[in-house]
Parts: sequence; C-alpha cells; structure tokens
Amino acid sequence: MSRLFVVAAAMTLVTFSFGPTLAADDTKVKSATRQVEEGAKTIGDGKVGTGVEETAKGVGNTVVEGSKYAGQKVKESGKAAEPEAKTAWDHLKEGAGAFGSSVKTFVTGLFSK
Repeated sequence: MSRLFVVAAAMTLVTFSFGPTLAADDTKVKSATRQVEEGAKTIGDGKVGTGVEETAKGVGNTVVEGSKYAGQKVKESGKAAEPEAKTAWDHLKEGAGAFGSSVKTFVTGLFSK
C-alpha cells in the first residue's frame, strides 16, 4: 500500500511541476492535469488501483500535450526571430548604392594618379 502511495505521490508531483510551465494551453494541458487530480482523489478514496492507473494516464497526457504546446511556442518564437523579408525595391536600392560607390572609387582612382 505504501509503495503505491509513493508512486502516486511522485506522479502527482511530476505533473504539478509541469503545470505552471505549460498552463497557457487552456484546453488540453489543463484537461490532462485534471485527470491527474481526479486519479489522486480516487487513490484518496481508497480505490488505489484505479487511482494509480488514472494518475499515470494523466501524467502521460500532460507530458504529451505539454510537449505539443511547447513545440508550437518554439515554432512561433522562431518565426518572430526571422529577419524581415526584403522587397525587390530594397534589393535594388542596396545594389544601386554599392554600384555608385564602386564607380566613384574607380573614377577617383583614375584621376588621382
């Protein structure tokens, strides 16, 4: 009995440690966390086998949904960090500036000798 309680307590602790980090997903992560809570309550009601099973499923679901959510956030932050796309006009202005500078350097070099 005490071994099952320790396992259930450890699973609950792991789940709640993921909770604050991944709580921004309002639907799936919170639902999985509630599943862990319900499993822990079932253990407290004396239905250890059912409670441990429900808690374990909840921990697994929390990890899966939390990973999906974290992946979405990393993807969003990667897009936010991308440099702005340049238009053809921007490229043309840069090229014209570089070309003008090259011509100036060439002509100045010819007449300075």
